[in-house]
Amino acid sequence: MSKFSLFGKFTAQEGERDRLVDILLEAADSMRNLDECEIYLVNISDSEPNAVYVYEVWRNENAHQASLTLETTQALIMRAKPIITGMERISTLTTMGGKGVPSNSY
Repeated sequence: MSKFSLFGKFTAQEGERDRLVDILLEAADSMRNLDECEIYLVNISDSEPNAVYVYEVWRNENAHQASLTLETTQALIMRAKPIITGMERISTLTTMGGKGVPSNSY
């Protein structure tokens, strides 16, 4: 079975990108205890001073959805909402394997 992956972009209010990065890194840290979350990377772009990109790999889509209901996740979402001006799901992907992710059986 293939992995469920997301690539998303958050746009922060002017001057709030670092604060949003800190919140998303807290989210990444909270995912360390979830076996279902295989990768949670927080990225910034030199050419977009208010953008934060997140790449996630999950065991399956249900695991991702369940993570959104966790108390820790809900608390982080509430902290981030006031400084987010936009969110974009760039792509939903099917990860087949590679460095950092075990290969899938077909």
